[in-house]
Amino acid sequence: MLSDAKIRTLRPKEKAYKVYDDRGLYMVVNPNGSRWWRFKYKYDGKERGISLGVYPDVTLAYAREQLQEARQLLARGIDPSAQRRTIKIARGDTFKVIAEEWLEMQAERLAPITMTKARWILRSFIYPRLGSRPIAAISAPEVLTVLRPIESRGMNETAHRALQRCGQIFRYAIATGRATRDITSDLRGALAPVVVENRAAITEPAKIGALLRAIDDYIGHPTTLIALKLSPLVFLRPSELRAAEWSEIDLQAGNGASRQRG
Repeated sequence: MLSDAKIRTLRPKEKAYKVYDDRGLYMVVNPNGSRWWRFKYKYDGKERGISLGVYPDVTLAYAREQLQEARQLLARGIDPSAQRRTIKIARGDTFKVIAEEWLEMQAERLAPITMTKARWILRSFIYPRLGSRPIAAISAPEVLTVLRPIESRGMNETAHRALQRCGQIFRYAIATGRATRDITSDLRGALAPVVVENRAAITEPAKIGALLRAIDDYIGHPTTLIALKLSPLVFLRPSELRAAEWSEIDLQAGNGASRQRG
């Protein structure tokens, strides 16, 4: 059997060679000096093997622990190599992994401000609870459990937007073969509706003057004050003004232009 002292004496040779420990555990010493742990075993009458890591990151003691775990799987009729593949696939099919793939695909389609909000919703509310879960194992009640606290904070619109993003990600998972159905469809009507308050447009010249005077008297954040004063001059939607870039503004010509945003 190997010992730490013996391992330290192993030197690389022109070709890789093996040094055996016990019960199928051995070390491969490569010409470049790296030393890999491996476990050789038989399953279903065929010889197979798995890597247990690189020495010294994986110590002799830890390699033997992994060996014991692998042998326990074999005793239960489970192929350690197949078990590893299953775990790797499950980790690759988590909600977060698939959501990040979906976000990357949307980068060319959605406006920067929309992408920023989508990332904020996912990272602030969804990932902490569902990010590490295999997407095919997530149920509708689990998603609702994540959305309820958003509602309780009075952020009904954000809760609806979060549900919409989850649905888009589930449908992407279906298209890529990693889920079988969009479980968010089961949550239709489960969230409180968003109450929209319509504000009548000002059409009387006298009232427009009153609005401009109110803007001049506004005391608050300087950025908000500047935006309020710009609005009557450029006639942009608030979202477009908020996301405006210097490249869209021509100070020399004395006017501003905004690109259409998705």
